[in-house]
Order: sequence, then C-alpha cells, then structure tokens
Amino acid sequence: MDTAFFIASKVVWALIRPDSWIVLGICLTFLGVWRRRQRLALWAGIMTLVATIGISVLPIGDLLLRQLETRYPIAPKLTNIDGIVVLGGGEDAYLSARWDQVILGDGAERFTATLALARENPNARIVFTGGSGALRDVTSNNWSGASVAERFFAEQGVDPARITFERASRNTAENATLTAALIAPPPDETWVLITSAFHMPRSVDSFISAGWSSIIPWPVDFRSRDMGRGLGWDLTGNLINLNIAIRERVGLIAYRFLQR
Repeated sequence: MDTAFFIASKVVWALIRPDSWIVLGICLTFLGVWRRRQRLALWAGIMTLVATIGISVLPIGDLLLRQLETRYPIAPKLTNIDGIVVLGGGEDAYLSARWDQVILGDGAERFTATLALARENPNARIVFTGGSGALRDVTSNNWSGASVAERFFAEQGVDPARITFERASRNTAENATLTAALIAPPPDETWVLITSAFHMPRSVDSFISAGWSSIIPWPVDFRSRDMGRGLGWDLTGNLINLNIAIRERVGLIAYRFLQR
C-alpha cells in the first residue's frame, strides 16, 4: 500500500504541476498547427501565453506559500528538549555520490539549524529521517539522503553516538511512521521537528498521526518573498514557488483524506 501510494503520488503530481500544463499547452499548440486545427492552435497558444505571463508577473506562489510558512512561530523558546528530528530534503544524494562530497540544496537550512540546536542542547539526541524520494529508486535505494547526512554530521564533528539515521522513508508519511517505530519516543519526551517552513504543516500532521505526543515545530528554509516588493518579471522564481505551494496544498488534502 505504501509503495502504491508513493508511485501514485509521483504520477499525479507530474500531471498537475503548473509547468507540466505549460508544456501541455505548447504541445497542443503545435498539434493544432500540425493538424491544421487553427482554433485548437489559437486557443491553446493564447491560454499558454496568458498563463506564462501571469505566472511571470504575479507572485501567486508567494501568497500561497506565506499562508503555509506562517502557520507556526519562528524559533520558539525551547526548554529541556530530549531530541531533534530533521527531515531529509536539504541534500542532493545523487550529486553527493557523483562528486564524492556533501552537496546540499535549497533546503540546506535543515542541516545548519540542526547543528545550531545540537550545540545549544548538548544532551539532545538527533534523528535524521530520509531515504530517497525519487521514483527511479522505488525498487532499490541507490541514493540515500541519510548517507549524505551521515557524512555531513561526521565532517562537522557531531558525536556519532548522538545521531540515529532512518534510511528507508520516501515521503513525509514514511518519515513520521518509520522514525516513530525506530525511536519509540515516550509520551513524556519533547522533540523538535526541523523541516522547511512550507513543509511544516504536512509534517506536523503526519508526526501527530504517527503517535508523536510532544513535537515542537522549528520551521526553516523560508521561500515566500516580500509581497510589497511590487510586480516584476520572474518566471523562474514565481514558477518554482507556485509549484511548491500547489504540491504542499495538494499533499495536505491527500494526507488528511487518507489519514496519513
């Protein structure tokens, strides 16, 4: 069931993401020209052009992301925490293996925030959870995020005895359930959860559903930009944020419907 859900989520997301619809619009335009269907070519071309210009100018993704990123407070006050759970996603497992060095991506703050909290709370345990979320690794986990994290923390001088690595999870729901099974945190323990701010609402829901009784969100890696900066042309940045926002909102709906 978990593997079927994982594969289905990847396929559905590939179909609904905004950049896929732009490509589809271009394909329909060329199909209309090729088949001499002028009306199809005209409407597909117009809709694709309008959508592309709209995404380039209007920061819709920023607005949607801000609603997700402000769900939980930044850097809440901590006292007597027992452990830190950091979700994978800030590392590039493939490139790290390709170039034989730790290579981090846009979510690198997940790692740096963990280091900072680990120094401030020397008695807290650390758990990294993350295998591979790539569809190509569905039958074999060739590029594990946990392997990159293990090397990163070792290079930063973190005591290996403090860290536990969960290496099999492929999505947020598995992050929560497999980590809970691995750690079995007692009800009286308090753990901090570190992940990207836009990803925190879905992560908290998943960890609570998995049985974590006391989890404190520690959001990092904020992506939404200042809404007062005015309009401008930024197709790449706006499209990236719109993709992230739609993915997270669809993920929230799917996870709550399936109680994951």
